[in-house]
Amino acid sequence: MLYPYLSTASGLSQWLADDVTINEDKVFNFIWDEEDHKARMVSHRNNHYVKFEFLPETEDDAEDPAYFELRLELNELTQSVFIKITDYSDMDDNEELFDLWHSLVENLKETVGG
Repeated sequence: MLYPYLSTASGLSQWLADDVTINEDKVFNFIWDEEDHKARMVSHRNNHYVKFEFLPETEDDAEDPAYFELRLELNELTQSVFIKITDYSDMDDNEELFDLWHSLVENLKETVGG
């Protein structure tokens, strides 16, 4: 049930960004605060994980691109599903980054009713 919220433009736009679109070349456009951030889904496994890599804006970005990965994992003891987030970006403030993702996951919980 959660995977479409992690892997489709319509699902992502409900909780992750102000809007998310996808073009004919399968480039996702994440819009935050009226700014475009283009990314490709570079890997995925249905109902398990998705990884988005942002398209380079500078030469340095091309050598070391930013990405985020959303992975659905099952706690076998409790049978509950949780999301493991990997955010590889140039954001230096880990506390702010944690707060940002925590807020976004809360948006997701509200969206799916969980």
